[in-house]
Amino acid sequence: MHLETLLPLGKVDPGLRAPERTLDLASVATDAALLEEVGYGGLVVEETKDDPFVVMALAAQATTRLRLGTAVAIAFPRSPTVTALSAWTIQKLSGGRFTLGLGTQVRGHVRRRYGMQWHPPGPWMREYVGAVRAVWDCWQHGTPLEFHGEHYDLSLMVPLFDPGPIAHPAIPVHLAAVNPYLCRVAGEVADGVRPHPVCTPSYIREVMLPAVRRGAGDRSLADFRVAMKPLVATARTDAELETRIRDARARIAFYASTPGYVRAFSHLGLDDLAAHAQQLSKQQRWEELPALVDDDVLDRFAVIGTHDEIGARLLDRFGDLVTDCEFSIAVHDDTDRATLAGLAATLRAHGDGAARREIIGGNGQM
Repeated sequence: MHLETLLPLGKVDPGLRAPERTLDLASVATDAALLEEVGYGGLVVEETKDDPFVVMALAAQATTRLRLGTAVAIAFPRSPTVTALSAWTIQKLSGGRFTLGLGTQVRGHVRRRYGMQWHPPGPWMREYVGAVRAVWDCWQHGTPLEFHGEHYDLSLMVPLFDPGPIAHPAIPVHLAAVNPYLCRVAGEVADGVRPHPVCTPSYIREVMLPAVRRGAGDRSLADFRVAMKPLVATARTDAELETRIRDARARIAFYASTPGYVRAFSHLGLDDLAAHAQQLSKQQRWEELPALVDDDVLDRFAVIGTHDEIGARLLDRFGDLVTDCEFSIAVHDDTDRATLAGLAATLRAHGDGAARREIIGGNGQM
């Protein structure tokens, strides 16, 4: 069984994240129940090889306390009304435990994988969230559906397609982001931001969170979340860890080759590394990419340690910035099961604190 834990560094309990491979859908319910049993607080799944809303439905049916979320579902290929209904259904099934995490995807995928025209993603996402919320408001309060924007014009909701009000209509929305504009949009319209794994603590602190605050204006950020899956290399033993470290080097180099992530590398003065990685990527010389990442660069981007070390190292690096932190860990036997429980205890012991103050400002005001 392969699990990815969601280990909050703030005031909520630890949880689980689904792996970046095809899930054994028949085991989702069992895996979710295990995480709930050993003390985790949430399960989230990304949209890669399985529909995240289907996975969330399976997990919701098998649990009673576990928080559930998409991290992330790709927004633009879906009509806002379609996304609104999927989230509404999971929220109803779970009794109010669902968080809608949304991402933009990059230009090439929107155009060539989804067959859509590309638009500037920040304004597009701002409008998308507004449209989803307008649909929810219509269903919950009977408000006429009248949302008119550059991308979406919604004005029809007949009784046959109106699911009506639910007990927990306030569904949190989290937005994936790297660049400041989308961080500002998250501050304006969302309940949380999801930094990409390429975002280092200094980048989050100096670039992302100030943009979130600017976007929020006078809006309180007291309940705002910063949820992240850092780049983690962890294993039972030092020998097994070496393989994970090689994987981390390859992942960093791949991120460096992606134009949308360049700003995170430029922040650290690594423009030459990013340019070289992009050149190798264009030439499809993938096997040469990991050699670009020396030990110093590896340490800047990855959190490395054995299972008994990784919890404390995550706290050291992200404890004053991130409220929810996710990573992968394989569970094969009772030893791994104990590791899950121990990590949960480590992160819960941290409690609320510096991360919350960092997000909302030193005096708790904007």
